[in-house]
Amino acid sequence: MDFTRTPFLRNTRFTEFLIRKNALHENGFNGWVFCPGMLFNSTDKWWGDQGKRDTPHEGLDLCLYKDREDTIYRLDEKAKVPVIYDGMVVGIVDDFLGKSVIIEHLFSDNNNNKLCTIYGHTIPEDNLHVGKIVKAGEVIATLANSIMSKTNIFPHLHISLGWTSKEISYDRLDWGNIGAPNTVTFLDPLQVIDWHYHILAREKCEKSGPAATAKSIWP
Repeated sequence: MDFTRTPFLRNTRFTEFLIRKNALHENGFNGWVFCPGMLFNSTDKWWGDQGKRDTPHEGLDLCLYKDREDTIYRLDEKAKVPVIYDGMVVGIVDDFLGKSVIIEHLFSDNNNNKLCTIYGHTIPEDNLHVGKIVKAGEVIATLANSIMSKTNIFPHLHISLGWTSKEISYDRLDWGNIGAPNTVTFLDPLQVIDWHYHILAREKCEKSGPAATAKSIWP
C-alpha cells in the first residue's frame, strides 16, 4: 500500500499542530532534522552503540528540529503530542520508555482495513482511555522522560502509521506482535508530517551523535 493510491492521507496539519501546542514558533521552527536511524524502515540505531536494530524501524522518530539559522534543537518530555487525524483510541500499551497510544481513524483501504496511528514513548493524558473519540490536533500525551533509560536516548515521539487488518483484535495488539504478519501494514509517516526536513549524514551522527549538537528547547 502506498500514498499514490491514498493521496488524501497527505493532507495533514500535524507539524502545525505540534508547533502551536508547544510554542515552537518562539524558536523559529524551520524544519525537522533526522539521523538516518530515525527514519522509517531503517535498520540502524541512532542511540547507544549506534549498531543495528533487531527489526526494521516501524515508524519515524521525531526529536530534532532546526531554526532559520540552522541551530538544532530537541524536544523533551514537556512536549505535547497532537493527533494527526480524527479517530478513536483503541489501545494504550507499554513500550520501553513509556506508553504507546493506538488510534483508529475513519479511513479504509480497498480491503476494508482501517488506518491506525501509533504514538510511542509517551505519558498519556489522565483522561485518555480506550474508546475515547479524539479530534485532529487534540493533545493526547506528553513525551516520556528517558532519564532512566540505559540507552542514552533523547525523549522522542515515535509515530507509526499503517493499515490494520480487519481481522485484528485491538485488545491483543502490543509491541510483541505489532510487526507480525497480518497485523499492521506500515506506511512511511514522513509523507504526512507535512513540513520541511533535513537528514543528517550518517557519519555526523556516528561521530558525535545528536546529543553533541542538539540544544534543548528548555534550558
